[in-house]
Amino acid sequence: MSFVLDCSVTMAWCFEDERTAATDALLERVIADGAIAPALWPVEVTNVLLSAVKRKHVQADALSAVAQRIAALPIAVDVASADIVWTNTLQVAQRYSLSSCDACYLELAQRKALPLATLDAALRKAASAAGVDLI
Repeated sequence: MSFVLDCSVTMAWCFEDERTAATDALLERVIADGAIAPALWPVEVTNVLLSAVKRKHVQADALSAVAQRIAALPIAVDVASADIVWTNTLQVAQRYSLSSCDACYLELAQRKALPLATLDAALRKAASAAGVDLI
């Protein structure tokens, strides 16, 4: 696993209007080296996909194929992150004024000593303040 992946980067791979050269490079890195995400990640990703269908950003009949493409990527889900929400994640959220969801990504990057891939400005700021490398 080469880095911690968040939902915002994952969604950039799903929506053509959000893709950039940088997010495409991250996808190639995931394919080559894998990534890791907190236990929250699949729930957050599927929630955004369902919202995209409601907003007509994704066709409902394409939803399953999009989800399967994401699920097929070599992304490990850190199940331990679910157990430490009550402790470490809560502390990270409080310390850096993050939502619990965003704190899950930062906590995992800290715990695994891995860089974090995110497009979220607040999470990027918190990661920098925490000394976590960003990619």
